[in-house]
Amino acid sequence: MLYGALEAGGTKMVCAIGNENGEILEQVKFPTETPETTMPQIFEYFKGKDIKALGIACFGPIDLRKDSPTYGSITSTPKKGWSGYNIVNAAKEALGIPIGFDTDVNGSLLGEITWGCAKGLSDALYLTIGTGVGGGVMSNGKLLHGMLHPEVGHIRLPLVKGDPGKSVCPYHDNCLEGLAAGPSLKARWGVSADQLVDKKEVWEIEAEYIATALMSYALVLSPKKIILGGGVMHQEQLFPMIRAKFKELLNGYIVTEEMDHLDEYIVPASLNDDQGIMGSIKLAMDACE
Repeated sequence: MLYGALEAGGTKMVCAIGNENGEILEQVKFPTETPETTMPQIFEYFKGKDIKALGIACFGPIDLRKDSPTYGSITSTPKKGWSGYNIVNAAKEALGIPIGFDTDVNGSLLGEITWGCAKGLSDALYLTIGTGVGGGVMSNGKLLHGMLHPEVGHIRLPLVKGDPGKSVCPYHDNCLEGLAAGPSLKARWGVSADQLVDKKEVWEIEAEYIATALMSYALVLSPKKIILGGGVMHQEQLFPMIRAKFKELLNGYIVTEEMDHLDEYIVPASLNDDQGIMGSIKLAMDACE
């Protein structure tokens, strides 16, 4: 059985054909320009591929409420031309097949839950730290939606003592995204993350912000695993620093087996940066049920 997968990002659109084993059989990318320019290319790619359904893991914010008249729409994005665009309706009209739809980060989590390091778990968190910060949550075996969908990148954090920078988020003066995403590193230190590898003070501040956020997520959502992806997390020296700070901040309050094995609890993404497109395959599979 063949399924279509679309990982719709603010910079690029990744399209793939996969099967029920999560195998990516072919893949192409298109730049994210305007819907009028980009989407016809995508739909043309999927036509004639004999796919049973299409899964879309999309940048947002998006409307995930199936009883909403604007279900399937990208809502308040600053990405020019995309605000109000109903990507689900457009895909249904163009392809005439079932469409699975969720956030890009929920897609990445779904990939990890189905085929990756969180396989078999009913409760997990996927956090991407890159150009921005976003998160996908699975609770009791279901992806968490609610009023909109989790915006975990915008929780308020205390400023780290001695931090020479300031938030780059236009909405909040001290949220996780504003203080720890890639652009904040460049604003604080003047160069991108890959040029700061040997600067211990850079990663001590970064690790404290991330660990502080993870403590809140662990307490509120109680995930059985926390997966960290995104460009910033390619700095692998961060992981032991985050785990150590996380343990210090929790101060022994949570007593579980997971807390005794933090190297298995706070982990990097495991699917070679294909977790999003693989999650899109699973969205397509689920749309057929």
